[in-house]
Amino acid sequence: MKYAEITRRLAGLGGAKWDVHVRARALRAKGCDVIELTIGEPDVPTPPALIDAAAAAMQAGRTGYSNGRGEPGLRSALAERYTHRTGRAISADQVMCFPGTQTALFTVLMGLAEPGCEVLVGDPMYATYEGVIRASGADMVPVPLRPENGFRLAADDIAARITPQTRAILLTTPHNPTGSILTPSDIDAIGALALQHDLWIISDEVYEDLVFDGETFTSPLSRAQLADRVVVVSSISKSHAAPGFRSGWCVGPEAFTDALLPLAETMLFGNQPFIADMTEQAVRDGSEVAPGMARRFAARARHLADRLGGGSDLVVHTPQAGMFAMIDVSSTGMSGHAYALHLLEHAHVAVMPGASFGTTLDGWVRVALTVDDDAFDTACTRIIDHAAHLHRETA
Repeated sequence: MKYAEITRRLAGLGGAKWDVHVRARALRAKGCDVIELTIGEPDVPTPPALIDAAAAAMQAGRTGYSNGRGEPGLRSALAERYTHRTGRAISADQVMCFPGTQTALFTVLMGLAEPGCEVLVGDPMYATYEGVIRASGADMVPVPLRPENGFRLAADDIAARITPQTRAILLTTPHNPTGSILTPSDIDAIGALALQHDLWIISDEVYEDLVFDGETFTSPLSRAQLADRVVVVSSISKSHAAPGFRSGWCVGPEAFTDALLPLAETMLFGNQPFIADMTEQAVRDGSEVAPGMARRFAARARHLADRLGGGSDLVVHTPQAGMFAMIDVSSTGMSGHAYALHLLEHAHVAVMPGASFGTTLDGWVRVALTVDDDAFDTACTRIIDHAAHLHRETA
């Protein structure tokens, strides 16, 4: 039997990246006391007010079909939010709603990229980026994010990889997995390249509300000169601790959303009305949980750096935002994958190998900051003790 070409393009993606996490779950199922620092989910439940809003909308009959662009109330709320944030008028017709950032990003890339073109993306990257780029038929071109540059995407590194086939630059700011934030000068330099080479900028901003104190977030959407070439994707999954509701959106030029609508309508007609009503309330009211999450994640990142810096040769890259911290484990002489497996087996702490997110992080691991403080401190102790064990083995 014959299969579509897309199945070949996506074959082999995804599963192997999660093998440490899968092993950790299997050990826990057998009764092992494993501390999971692998998956990034909010450390609080969805606020009751949002659950009540969704339930009330369902009881009110908001369970029918949606508008293909998304519910008007939610789109208006998002237009007001981005108008306020950018300082220039963003209309509801520039907004489309989807079931989560992932669906939004998939649809945006299907609308912008195609076979024969290239999409530039920072390496390391969120684990699904390669798949959504390949699904469009485009080639993914990794651009290394250098530790010495704070894992921020550098315009010079982008420029060195632009070809006549380049169609778009995919940004993540704040960044997953490293927690770095692009500076205003970074945005301006990248924007200048997009203007010079007539490129799209796709900006994944799902961690925007989890920026740590003292740090500043800048979106390329705020640059008026880039208005006709920037598409932002985001959601309430992280900011409002609502990942299971799958409610996201994209914001871009009106001509782009007009062109994208028929594609979106072949998959779905907007997001579910009762979830849209809940999301509208979330967008208009802001998040009651994001500030607390940001404070806790920042404190745990500092705690990790202090504990490991004082008790091991492991080096922590302190994030500026998000839910994760990176640890340089190259001093062990092991790859990040080998280290993660050894740590799981001998210390019952599960972390993600850096190579799951790209080749740049082969000697690193990613640590989720989302378990409670006591469990996180216990994990730090286990990591330090494990490092001492490795040191004795190699001494």
